Amino acid sequence: MDWDSLMTSLDILEHFEENCCVVRYTTAGQLWNIISPREFVDFSYTVGYKEGLLSCGISLDWSEKRSEFVRGYNHPCGWFCVPLKDNRNQSLLTGYIQTDLRGMIPQSAVDSAVASTLTNFYGDLRKALQTTRANLQHTAP
Repeated sequence: MDWDSLMTSLDILEHFEENCCVVRYTTAGQLWNIISPREFVDFSYTVGYKEGLLSCGISLDWSEKRSEFVRGYNHPCGWFCVPLKDNRNQSLLTGYIQTDLRGMIPQSAVDSAVASTLTNFYGDLRKALQTTRANLQHTAP
């Protein structure tokens, strides 16, 4: 996840079968650390869906906690990535997220952080896809 500027680590804690695992990821502090770094432990399942991908997850109670992070919680959430009907070289990415950052945070700070996080995520993703496309064009015969 080098391309995601907010994510600081991503570890698979348990692997059950293909596309199904428990993952722990951490995020950097936000808003000058008004929102301290967070840790999430999620059950994640990813599967092919309508020629694209569906990835869904939910946070789990996980006994191991690291003191340098506040444990956040993701209610049921998912991402759908499907190719566009009129242009198969482009896809539509739709996310449904329900994140509880937990901790003593003013709602205005949460609202600002979530908006900023999503803006940064899509910007980082766009840059990563452009870099990947450029690299593929350079290696194509």
